[in-house]
Parts: sequence; C-alpha cells; structure tokens
Amino acid sequence: MSLAGKSALVTGAGTGIGQGIAVELARRGVKVAVHYNSSAAGALETKRQIDELGGEALLVQADVARQADIERMTVEAADRFGGIDILVNNAALQLNIDWADYSEEQFDRMFAINLKGYWQCTQAVLPFMKAKMSGRIIYISSVHGKRPTDFDAVYCMTKGGVKMLARESAIELAQYGITVNTIEPGAVDVGKFRDSHRQPSRKKFPLGRVGLPSDVAALVCFIASGETDYLSGASIRLDGASMLM
Repeated sequence: MSLAGKSALVTGAGTGIGQGIAVELARRGVKVAVHYNSSAAGALETKRQIDELGGEALLVQADVARQADIERMTVEAADRFGGIDILVNNAALQLNIDWADYSEEQFDRMFAINLKGYWQCTQAVLPFMKAKMSGRIIYISSVHGKRPTDFDAVYCMTKGGVKMLARESAIELAQYGITVNTIEPGAVDVGKFRDSHRQPSRKKFPLGRVGLPSDVAALVCFIASGETDYLSGASIRLDGASMLM
C-alpha cells in the first residue's frame, strides 16, 4: 500500500481532520501541499510535524470560495511537485446557526465553500491528473450527508450535495483513470471532547469513543493507495456505528 513519491493537495489542512490527513500522508512518503485560509499558525504546525517526519510540505493559502485562489493554489502545488496525484477536499464551514436565522450571505458563503469549493478544486486538479491518466480524489463529507441535523440545516444540505457531486464526478472522470470517493465521518475529536464533562458514552457511541483525525487519515491513505483501483463513487461512513443508535 505504498504511497511514496506521490503528491497531494489537502484543503483545510491547518486544523483538525485536514491536519491529521496531511501529516499521515507525509508519514507514508507523500509530498503534501498544505492548504489553509485563515489558519496560518495551524498550517505552520502541520508543516512542522511533516518536517519532523522528514517529509516535504508546501504551504498554500487560498479562499476556496474563490476560483482564482483555487487555480493559483493548484498551480503552485503542481509546479512544486511535478503534478498532483491526490486531492483531498476537506475545507468546510460549519456555522451552527438555527434554521430560521440564516442570512442570505451566510447561506451563500456556506455553499460557496462546502460545495462549490469542492467542485472547483476538482476542476482545477483535473488537467494534472488527466496528464497522467490517473488520480485519486477524496471528499471529506459527514454522516449528516445522510442524517439530518438539529443544529445546522444548511451545513447538512451542503454535505448531501457533496455526496451527489462525488457520484457524478466518479462517472465523469473514470475515463481518465481518476477515482472519486467520499468519507462520511461522524463526531471527530478536534478538541471539544477533552473536557471530562463531555466524554462520549456507549449509549451514543458503541465503541465508547468518538473518532480521531487519525481514523479519517488512515482511511484516506487506503483510498489513495493502489489497493483501491476499482473503488469509485463510494460513500464510506466512518462513525464507529454511532449512526445505528
């Protein structure tokens, strides 16, 4: 399952799940373009961890709601690494605003990042993957692409859209040897569960814990590997069976 020598662009890699994915890809020999928008300090920490592993990382700043930023970011990464073999669309916005309280501006911003951004990042890497007639595109979505929330309806809508975008992309890009798959994490600990009063219980999480960025990263690495040539258009729920409760 070697990934050594491959190159990847990971969006939203300055914090949380994206940081975990970028570091684990680098651990396995992938050259990683670490995207961030406003999390410069986090992106520097991601790069520091990759440097400690002896890996190669490039920091790229961009607003994934803006096509010009996306195109610049992608060209920077491809020029540095001689192409892009793996795209991990991870950057997302979650505002946790009540259904009736969303403004038009907030609604548009959510869709511009969470859905249009995924689409335009996919478009941007396509020429580099077509040149090699191969590629792996992985969308980080959410269990809320399947199950409604009671805390952010618009976020949930975007995640449902990501699932269909991945399916359509899998069909359209198969002719170029590119696979497209979606990971749907449940709750992932990016710091909020560290308070002892918020520890998960088996009543909601059968395995007795929430997910970790490393759980998502391990699945990303498997999908990105040569072991999954025939896996495309799939949506893999990664929630420790919590959605079954």
